Parts: sequence; C-alpha cells; structure tokens
Amino acid sequence: QVQLVESGGGLVQAGGSLRLSCVASGDIFSINNMGWYRQAPGKQRELVARITTAGNTNYADSVKGRFAISRDNAKNTVDLQMNSLKHEDKVVYYCWVETELDSGMGYVAGGMDYWGKGTQVTVSS
Repeated sequence: QVQLVESGGGLVQAGGSLRLSCVASGDIFSINNMGWYRQAPGKQRELVARITTAGNTNYADSVKGRFAISRDNAKNTVDLQMNSLKHEDKVVYYCWVETELDSGMGYVAGGMDYWGKGTQVTVSS
C-alpha cells in the first residue's frame, strides 16, 4: 500500500500563486505515474496534471501555461506549482499515484491507484 500526504493548500488572491506538495510512503517502489486531480462540489474529479517516472507531463487544458507539475523520485514527492490562480481553481486538490505490480521479475501494469485526502485551495477577489 501507498500513503499520500498533501500540503500547501490555502487562501490566495486571484492572480496569485500556491504550491501544493505530496509525499508518498509505504510501497514506494511500486509507484509509476503521479499527479494531481481536483474536484468541485457536485462535479466529477478531474485531472489537473500528471507526470511519469521519466518526467513526461500532461495537463488539463484549463491549467496549461499556469500550472507546473514536478516530481522528485528520490524523495517520493510530487509538487504542483499553481500560478495566475483564478476563481474557478477554488476547489479541493487530490494527490494521486498509479502503482504497478511486482511480478517477481520486475514491475508490470495493473496495480492500484491511491489518493490523498485532499487539500482545499481558496481563491479570493
């Protein structure tokens, strides 16, 4: 199992910046992709950004050019730098990891996804 702990949420003015951080513990050798999702009340959870072990990234169109995801494989962390925040960014953000299975001869696809508890980002006028 993998445990995820997020930090860095809070209150920021529109146009400001916040940095979210997430540290993973537990079965860290099984971790493959990492990322951030967000969820507004009454809506489905949506992808914000994700990053592979090699550092390849993809972003939701709504955050491209404003948010940047990074990871430190040695520290088992994934961060989300959020700039030029808008009111519509005011939601709960969840850290996410995708794991692989240990086949005995290496890791293969098919492991579980794990989620953090979420951190609230509030954007004020």
